[in-house]
Amino acid sequence: MSQRDDSQPPAASKDGTERSNAVSARRLTGPGSLEREKEAVFGRYWVYVGHADSIPEPGQFFTRNVGDRQLIVVRGHDGAVKAFDNVCAHRGSKMVEDTPMTDPGGGGRIQCPYHLWTYDLDGDLRSTPKSFEDASLNPDLDSDEVQEFDCEANGLNDVRVDTVGPLVFANLGDDPPSLAEQVGAAADRLEELPLEEYEHGRRIVSEVACNWKLFAAVHFDGSEESDAEGTLAVDDYGWTVERAADGDGSEDRRPDGLEAQFHYCWPNVAIDVYEDVDGYGTVVLDPVGPDRVQLIADYYFRDSDLSEAERELVRTTRQRRAEDAERAEHRRAGLEGGASDRLGSNERTGAELRRLAQEADEA
Repeated sequence: MSQRDDSQPPAASKDGTERSNAVSARRLTGPGSLEREKEAVFGRYWVYVGHADSIPEPGQFFTRNVGDRQLIVVRGHDGAVKAFDNVCAHRGSKMVEDTPMTDPGGGGRIQCPYHLWTYDLDGDLRSTPKSFEDASLNPDLDSDEVQEFDCEANGLNDVRVDTVGPLVFANLGDDPPSLAEQVGAAADRLEELPLEEYEHGRRIVSEVACNWKLFAAVHFDGSEESDAEGTLAVDDYGWTVERAADGDGSEDRRPDGLEAQFHYCWPNVAIDVYEDVDGYGTVVLDPVGPDRVQLIADYYFRDSDLSEAERELVRTTRQRRAEDAERAEHRRAGLEGGASDRLGSNERTGAELRRLAQEADEA
């Protein structure tokens, strides 16, 4: 994907706020913002849903909320990762309980507890109770003798998935662009790294009392500080910060010769390839209310038994998120009090977030 000339930050809006590079508070607070974004953002763009290595065996699955929909992300018998709406085709019942990526479920098939409709790992309907349709033929629906019942029309609703290495993204749209087009340069950088060789080491979940974009504006603006030591590349839907290796042997681990990488992929995930330890992490922004966001931080290291340096990194990054959460909550209070959010001329990542928020708001 081509990169734009980011020598000047784009204006936050096309109206009178363009002159001051200010963004309206309504885009960062208020109940209407999230309802619009469930369709305009989370129903349109590729959204990070989890790590493929958490479900290594066929039949293993986890659930993930995207907007108002919950997905089942499952490893198929063919080894591919697939996703379906967690909704039975019969009466619309929720089929499996909330299942985090860190504690996946398993089984050869997916069964609805309401009327026991059962689906295979491709989402195809395989059996129903004997009380349904012809009791002499059910629960075997493979027979061509089943009358007036189209099994293919009664399967689970499948959702598009694609991956960058072991990182799984889903798209709820009808005709989305490719994941590579949306993720941009980050896809190439991350594909060069052996991310699948790392083990999940820690998960930390927290909540912040602010809009998810407001926390992103606070937390991810810090990535721009690295531009003095490395490079900042801005794509249409995110940015990448890279710092050159210092010759300490890290090139063996990172084929592109970089000491550290930070990628923000709109709308909901940042991927951080660490500088001080051998590992990487993801931070997911999961809006759970118009002014509340859940942060899901996952850490990956060479061994799930963390070293002292790795434990210290977890502590340090957790503390930074807590400090940024406090700052974001203070900014929310100011915006709700009538303030606008202005940017300096060098705050390029902040300007990118404003642009993306505006595009979503006007979609």
